Amino acid sequence: MNSLSYLNKLPLFPDPQQALSDPNGLLAVGGDLSPQRLVEAYYQGIFPWFNEHDPILWWSPDPRAIFIPKRHAVNKSMLKLLKKSPWRFSINKAFTEVIHACSQPRLTQQGTWISSDIQQAYIQLHKLGKAHSIEVWDNDELVGGLYGIAVGSVFCGESMFHRQSNASKAAFAMLNQHLFDKGFKLIDAQIMNPHLANLGAVDVPRKAFLAQLKKLRNQVINDDTWLQQEVYFEF
Repeated sequence: MNSLSYLNKLPLFPDPQQALSDPNGLLAVGGDLSPQRLVEAYYQGIFPWFNEHDPILWWSPDPRAIFIPKRHAVNKSMLKLLKKSPWRFSINKAFTEVIHACSQPRLTQQGTWISSDIQQAYIQLHKLGKAHSIEVWDNDELVGGLYGIAVGSVFCGESMFHRQSNASKAAFAMLNQHLFDKGFKLIDAQIMNPHLANLGAVDVPRKAFLAQLKKLRNQVINDDTWLQQEVYFEF
């Protein structure tokens, strides 16, 4: 039976299949943004998403937007741009700066869901080795990037930004190559939108996503996957 749950102090969640259909995927209200609760949420295919000053809302939508990691996840025009570009790429060298940049409202938005509380919660996850970032640099200027949570061989993407055209797409292309090389099997993009569709995301039923997550979430990944490092495109 689909129903909305109210969380207490324990980091326990109801079955994601109990999420409401309207609004699509809303599963629970309340709780906190402690590392223990956030880790448990992503482990079960649940994520927080709410506006600042609203109660914490937890979601598991149906269908779910996903990508399968590919070494070459760009079209010919983007590949040509990357070959000529002066951009440099890194992993986990500027997580705080990336999530802060992602929190800035877009031109078409009046606010952001990446509140100061969300930022601090994910910065704590980063310090614990759970949250990671990809950075795009033009000389020493951060011009694009993304961040998300690693759960076994699944990367749960949260947000991306750009300060130069195509820099977020370049960050996503680098993420794909890195995840492919390190044996990741799935990128969770949560809820489909035109930008994700343009990047190649597909929708899958929630039941299928959760089954795949259950198979992959305990997979052991190489220790060097998320070390602070410079990374380079392999054309």
